[in-house]
Amino acid sequence: MREEILQPSALADEPDSLLAGPALHPDVVALRPRTLGEFVGQAELKDRLRIILEAARRRGQAADHLLFAGPPGLGKTTLAGIVAVEMGVQLHLTSGPTLERAGDLAAILTKLGEGDVLFIDEIHRLSRTVEEVLYPAVEDFQLDIVLGKGPAARSIRLDLPRFTLVGATTRTGLITGPLRDRFGLVARLDYYDVADLEAIVARASEIVAADIDAGGAHEVARRSRGTPRIANRLLRRVRDYAEVEGDGRIDATVASEGLALFGVDERGLDKVDRAILNAICDRFGGGPVGLSTLAISVSEPTETVEDVYEPFLIQQGLLMRTPRGRVATPAAWHHLGLVPPPSSYPRQAAFSDLGEEFDR
Repeated sequence: MREEILQPSALADEPDSLLAGPALHPDVVALRPRTLGEFVGQAELKDRLRIILEAARRRGQAADHLLFAGPPGLGKTTLAGIVAVEMGVQLHLTSGPTLERAGDLAAILTKLGEGDVLFIDEIHRLSRTVEEVLYPAVEDFQLDIVLGKGPAARSIRLDLPRFTLVGATTRTGLITGPLRDRFGLVARLDYYDVADLEAIVARASEIVAADIDAGGAHEVARRSRGTPRIANRLLRRVRDYAEVEGDGRIDATVASEGLALFGVDERGLDKVDRAILNAICDRFGGGPVGLSTLAISVSEPTETVEDVYEPFLIQQGLLMRTPRGRVATPAAWHHLGLVPPPSSYPRQAAFSDLGEEFDR
């Protein structure tokens, strides 16, 4: 970190790459709402943000630091962009895994303007060294730098412009207490209901020039797993199907046929979801089955099964986590067109009240 700060040439090419973030498809960028008024859903969070941002504007100060938590695809990055637009400042994007060294963070912080928004995605993956540099930056707007080594080493502090840190995480429990406590607002984004998703699909259809009616929008929305990102993706696939196999118009029938072609069933389950349920019901008699065994049986990493697929299956009442492993509910058997064995009912009822400590 010392050499990077003392040699500006070493930083000349770094910040652009650090701030660029992942490349986004033009359609994805266009679909993102830019203001709170355009943002659909999350009513309570929108009200809180409106108050915080309006108060900051009236005081002429940077908004307080914000932490958004929740599953992928619910709008955390979009909200960071909205904060910057509403405050009339620049948005800088980076991610926790990208900031490997303290100097990486220092390079970004020294290029922030007054009131700018720094968005750190997957902030729970910051290294401990980088996190220690971030503490005085977000609390005192100062950057600690160590010059020299050994007995001759000395520490100096650089003043930073007041900025707003917006963090996003899918794993709130992995964020350290000291970091979490430095955010003025910690908010969790919830899954969207079908009505909100219909409004999102209707708005997106105008942007991507998809001719969809209310029935088609409802069909896409109800299979989108409560996630706007999935709703927008399914809309584009249904649009493609309607243009190739039909006249371009999307009604409920066309939407249903298109989604079936792309492997999305009536409850929004995809190929991997069904593979997980099939493995538990068909190969392991309904469970219980350990996470590692289940992941191997569907050829997916354990983290993917646990973090990506299981939450939706549990939310839909198709799967249960128990101390002994995963258990399929009777609803899962019926969804697959199978008859649950009679012995599974008392076993599943006994497991339903147990905690979430389970055998991996």
